[in-house]
Amino acid sequence: MDALPDPRARLEAYARQNLPRYTSYPTAPHFGPLEEATYRAWLAEIRPGDTLSLYLHIPFCKELCWYCGCHTAITRNQARLSRYAAGLVKEIGLLAAALPAQLPVESLHFGGGTPSAIGAPGLAEVMEALRARFAFRPDAELSVELDPRTLEDDVVALLGRVGFNRASLGVQDMDPEVQKLAGRIQPREMVESAVTRLRGAGIHAINFDLMYGLPGQDSAHVAASARFAAEMGADRVAVFGYAHVPWMKPAQKAIQEALLPDTFARMEQAETAERTLLEAGYVAIGLDHFARPEDPMAVAQRAGVLRRNFQGYTTDRAPVLLGLGASAIGALPQGYAQNNPDERGWLAAVEGGRLPVARGLALTEDDRIRRSIIEQVMCDLTLDLATVPAPVWESAEPRLAPLLRDGLARLEAGRLSVTEAGRRFVRHVAACFDARLGASQARHSRAV
Repeated sequence: MDALPDPRARLEAYARQNLPRYTSYPTAPHFGPLEEATYRAWLAEIRPGDTLSLYLHIPFCKELCWYCGCHTAITRNQARLSRYAAGLVKEIGLLAAALPAQLPVESLHFGGGTPSAIGAPGLAEVMEALRARFAFRPDAELSVELDPRTLEDDVVALLGRVGFNRASLGVQDMDPEVQKLAGRIQPREMVESAVTRLRGAGIHAINFDLMYGLPGQDSAHVAASARFAAEMGADRVAVFGYAHVPWMKPAQKAIQEALLPDTFARMEQAETAERTLLEAGYVAIGLDHFARPEDPMAVAQRAGVLRRNFQGYTTDRAPVLLGLGASAIGALPQGYAQNNPDERGWLAAVEGGRLPVARGLALTEDDRIRRSIIEQVMCDLTLDLATVPAPVWESAEPRLAPLLRDGLARLEAGRLSVTEAGRRFVRHVAACFDARLGASQARHSRAV
């Protein structure tokens, strides 16, 4: 990057770059076709003593949010939802049968979409199948993503009854005008009710997901929403930047581009969210997460055992992550495996007795080395250069030079560290160790 006279202008130039979020390495754009036989061989090679994490993707919502970038469909067709739940049950059986033993589960996460879209009966059916085919550890974390607008009482009761202990609520922004412009009307009382009901059902660990960069949004809106999260006692708060990609997500065409904050305003909003949450007593976690000091995620960060996977930052230490549902991605020691993203294709496979894997990537030794380095940078914001092989460092060093020059990272006593000023640009530091970035760079989100 050419030197720019104004330090703030330099940061804006970094912020405009498109980079992976590094929830995996190599990243998903590098996946290619993966045969079912290969995936079955990977599953059979899992060691009987290994623990698992399970991710179930339910790609449905009852209402459309214009800003959404998720793989989801809008439906209230109960027959369609019931068939999908039955398909998950079939896939659970197929996957469990392909494993060498009934393996213990450390964590379970339901994502989407809105997982509660399949209703309490569907969730109960899926959980019964999971409990029957996998051995859940007594301290396993069971988490679910929820939409306060459609959270029904029977779903809340069911989640508490089957053992869920953490819920993530999509909050985004609490200002009524911003909500209107973003296509998601969600009054304060609705969110408060969701939190109260979840805690009443025994789900005491609550996460809030906030966003900046939304239409009509300014730093005051972001600060108010962050304060609301703190007032509600959220244990973790994620603050994501809105990615405007209407050519990929047609629903975003409803958003007025003229009302979107520019790069400088987005930077200010991200800084405001961080400052507000830190003042409220939260600890900054990696790139865009915040947690109460006593939360397991903050504890893991202090202990140097924080991890990162397709759900973002996590305390999960299981060596195997298995994905179930259309488009779900799993991470195994041998590589990554992604299910067919097409709902009909996924259903046809599981109803035909086949594992619905479609894409993936077998890891090379170089991939494994770089994956470990990138995860350390993203989680710990520091890297012991003694652990970096010479060829990897030789390729990364010239790419790091502008980041060092601009104070986003520093080299000191054999250690590379991301500075506080560089925290929001940690993806840039990680990208210096990415041997595959190249032409795929435009397919990723803006850094800030």
